[in-house]
Amino acid sequence: MQAGDGLVAGSHNRNEFIVIRCDRESDSASQQNLRGQICQICEDDLGVTVEGELFVACNECAFPICRTCYEYERREGSQVCPRCKTRFKRIKGCPRVDGDEEEDDIDDIDNEFDSQNGLDAEAMSSHASPQVPLLTNGQIVDGDVSCEQHALVPSLMGAADGGGKRIYPLPFLDPNLAAYGYGSIVWKERIEHWKQKQEKLQMTKNENGGKDWDFDEDGPDLSLMDEARQPLSRKLPIASSQINPYRMIIIIRLVVLGFFFHYRVMHPVNNAYALWLISVICEIWFALSWILDQFPKWLPIERKTYLDRLSLRYEKEGQPSQLSPVDIFVSTVDPLKEPPLVTANTVLSILAVDYPVDKVSCYVSDDGAAMLTFEALSETSEFARKWVPFCKKFNIEPRAPEWYFAEKIDYLQDKVHPSFVRERRAMKREYEEFKVRINVLVAKAKKVPEEGWTMQDGTLWPGNNVRDHLGMIQVFLGQSGGHDTDGKELPRLVYVSREKIPGFNHHKKAGAMNALVRVSAVLTNAPYLLNLDCDHYINNSKAIREAMCFMMDSSLGRRICYVQFPQRFDGIDRNDRYANKNTVFFDINMKGLDGIQGPIYVGTGCVFRRQALYGYDAPKPKKQKTRTCNCLPEWCCCGCCCSGKRKKKKKVNKPKTEMKKRHSKKEYTSLCALEGNEEGIEGIESENSKLVFSEQKLENKFGQSPVFVLSTLQEDGGTLKDASPASLLKEAIHVISCSYEDKTEWGKEVGWIYGSVTEDILTGFKMHCHGWRSIYCIPERPAFKGSAPINLSDRLHQVLRWALGSVEIFFSRHCPLWYGYGGGLKWLERLSYINATVYPWTSIPLLAYCTLPAVCLLTGKFIIPELSNAASMWFMSLFICIFATSMLEMRWSGVGFDEWWRNEQFWVIGGVSAHFFAVFQGLLKVLAGVDTNFTVTSKGGNVEEFSELYEIKWTTLLIPPTTLLIINMIGVVAGVSNAINNGFESWGPLFGKLFFAFWVIVHLYPFLKGLLGRQNRTPTIVIVWSILVASIFSLLWVRIDPFLTKSDDPPLEECGLDCN
Repeated sequence: MQAGDGLVAGSHNRNEFIVIRCDRESDSASQQNLRGQICQICEDDLGVTVEGELFVACNECAFPICRTCYEYERREGSQVCPRCKTRFKRIKGCPRVDGDEEEDDIDDIDNEFDSQNGLDAEAMSSHASPQVPLLTNGQIVDGDVSCEQHALVPSLMGAADGGGKRIYPLPFLDPNLAAYGYGSIVWKERIEHWKQKQEKLQMTKNENGGKDWDFDEDGPDLSLMDEARQPLSRKLPIASSQINPYRMIIIIRLVVLGFFFHYRVMHPVNNAYALWLISVICEIWFALSWILDQFPKWLPIERKTYLDRLSLRYEKEGQPSQLSPVDIFVSTVDPLKEPPLVTANTVLSILAVDYPVDKVSCYVSDDGAAMLTFEALSETSEFARKWVPFCKKFNIEPRAPEWYFAEKIDYLQDKVHPSFVRERRAMKREYEEFKVRINVLVAKAKKVPEEGWTMQDGTLWPGNNVRDHLGMIQVFLGQSGGHDTDGKELPRLVYVSREKIPGFNHHKKAGAMNALVRVSAVLTNAPYLLNLDCDHYINNSKAIREAMCFMMDSSLGRRICYVQFPQRFDGIDRNDRYANKNTVFFDINMKGLDGIQGPIYVGTGCVFRRQALYGYDAPKPKKQKTRTCNCLPEWCCCGCCCSGKRKKKKKVNKPKTEMKKRHSKKEYTSLCALEGNEEGIEGIESENSKLVFSEQKLENKFGQSPVFVLSTLQEDGGTLKDASPASLLKEAIHVISCSYEDKTEWGKEVGWIYGSVTEDILTGFKMHCHGWRSIYCIPERPAFKGSAPINLSDRLHQVLRWALGSVEIFFSRHCPLWYGYGGGLKWLERLSYINATVYPWTSIPLLAYCTLPAVCLLTGKFIIPELSNAASMWFMSLFICIFATSMLEMRWSGVGFDEWWRNEQFWVIGGVSAHFFAVFQGLLKVLAGVDTNFTVTSKGGNVEEFSELYEIKWTTLLIPPTTLLIINMIGVVAGVSNAINNGFESWGPLFGKLFFAFWVIVHLYPFLKGLLGRQNRTPTIVIVWSILVASIFSLLWVRIDPFLTKSDDPPLEECGLDCN
């Protein structure tokens, strides 16, 4: 697997395998010499000794300061390092100042108290001194010191002209790690001190008969235990002063709802019985929907991660990083709707992530087989050689160049490197040239040649026919050829386009993601996966480390299937007119689910455990030892016997789960898999039984690829060491062929689950049914950011797709109403999945309920009878409970009122438009077999900021809410006119109807603003249809119940007499 080997295309079904070589050779990585360090205060040389060793003032962070500034700072200044704020220690040869501790290991009587003469003498003789002792593990050694013994971390050694060793302090070392003494003498002393205390604790424990210390007495101080042994994350429950009133008001609201419905059912409106019945049915459905939405938020929690502990535990000094590898997936389809520049920024942010480069692999899935995407990715790989070292050198955020250069902040904040401004300007110029090259590719792609696209060597592009093409794999950056301008290795970058043949169901995005799972398992097989949409870039370079704080935590990680991050967005208007931020869902609902069994999977920004995607059960938690019968009182013997019986029964009936298979499969050898042993695959022999696994069974589940089957048995990841890159690429072409998933469990039990356009909900639901739990991680700096459609029509189409997916799940066998019982799914978690499945059906009662105000105003009838004092109390109590629940919810979650109100408004807008059409389309698909096309949301934007906000695109989704607005406005006019004609007594009943109508109009107000646009550019067809429907409705009302008051008296006839 090497970069620059060319594009690999092939088809396992057609027995074709082609390697298309590139004409141009990859540029050799330039080697840059280490530059001389200068003082960051006076910009003078640090004072290199005769042996070529630089003067090091701070042993914690190696901040470059010359000896003159160092002694001046100790004598006249604050005596602390400007970077890590650690107090300067006295170095041999420097005068003592007030505050210095006694240093027994430094014998320097001549210079210890010479405050002035010593300063001048040392400054004059800094270049002529024959030796400057090196700092080692608590000792001063005059000779050469090996790299492994040196205390500076990281210590860069290089051969000087004289053959000696040189130490270069790194000005960009992370000060947070230095604060813990990482790699310094302080850290080594802490380790030794901790070992002594542990040995003393063990000796005392043995003398005490194996008992632990009584912490109330004098015992070892365990508060100073090693930071690396502490948990990597912590659960933060919501304060009881905030959550307890919230729970109390929910219970009170349930009680009030009971009395409210008792009154509504027992007091029908006889003169408007149909309207009353419809309203009661709608209100009961709304109450059930509220219960499904409310109770999964009963146990909200927050979490905190400790990145410093993660580094201390898995990134030790002088050893390779032990952090787990991660494969990152980026999916794209249409480069015209998903611009290549957007995808390029996402890829660049991945390649520059703050994670060991040999642990990161980026796979880009091009499901449209577009040569534009391929060429843009090639340009991106070249630009990454300059962008990645710039990001890591200056530690910039975010690491997507488009958004970094567009930030309107002080980019000089916390930047101390003198060349930062110069290099930033040069990099910005490089990025602008890169954008021009991408724009040229986009312009050329708009006019497709008649013979199709050709590559540089004259070969036809294999993806000219989007519906019928070979599978393609191109390694742009790999272990060889993937180096930046500083000569350092870059993460792997692989282009993948799966095979397409007419007649096969390719399962859209879910099928593309499963193809990436198999390709990555063959080539890199990292134990963890991160999937991102092409428009979601990494906004926090430490996002993967945040996820690893949960995944690699020994006390929690083995039962975690994925870590979900919230979605945050750029380019949204200040008022968030159409609730694109979805703050209520991400900051309230998801926190509540995290306290139960974990958040649902939302399709992007999620780190998976690879083994959980293979359909295995979660590992069973270890049960603590219970007390035996003789330890309990005599009256508990019956219960103990019962528990013993239950335990025995459980042991007999305990099934052989997939998790048992996984533990035994780790002993499955590569030889057996590659040779295709037909007799069977033997597992290890345990004390009680011997498990024998059939190779045929594994192939029926995962497919007929021995290399991939072997990768599924390796829980900690890893690839075949003896396999050649060519054989791995050939096997990768095999696993992305169209027929590979035939007669397997892909899409049913393995990988992303098929059957819905919202494959994310199904995939997470299946994992939770297997007993896994998920984690919701909200870092201080958002982990990922993406783009959202701020245009009204695009936003409604996006909501339509989500709702249609939920309707498809409702009619499938995976519906949470009847699937997964007896598994590991908790009942509150099931309620959340039921709510996520049935919420589109709320559109039917919502549409009817929003029509009732207009009907009541036009007919003069109402859905509620005349209220008594007791009935008024229940109505007022219900409104107060609704208001109090919302206020307390916003209090513990931190969501603002404006965000909550926008969410409520768009719930009505989406409910009466997109959700209703989703139910209609879902019924057509189930009953008539009419399938709907998957519409990719456009990610492109106009030059003018928020210009799309005012654009109106024709869609049938606009008709229902427009009609509701018009008929309710007509109803208000008709109601007021009727009250004016009938006198003062009719105003009392009118207020309730007007309040009902204004409730609908206020909720649809953002839709009305979007419909009018900036200059009333509403499509004529929308206005015509809406006026037509409203006119028909109004004419029917005039025919049935006109403004004239009805009288039961007999009609009067003209008598013909002149009374005057």
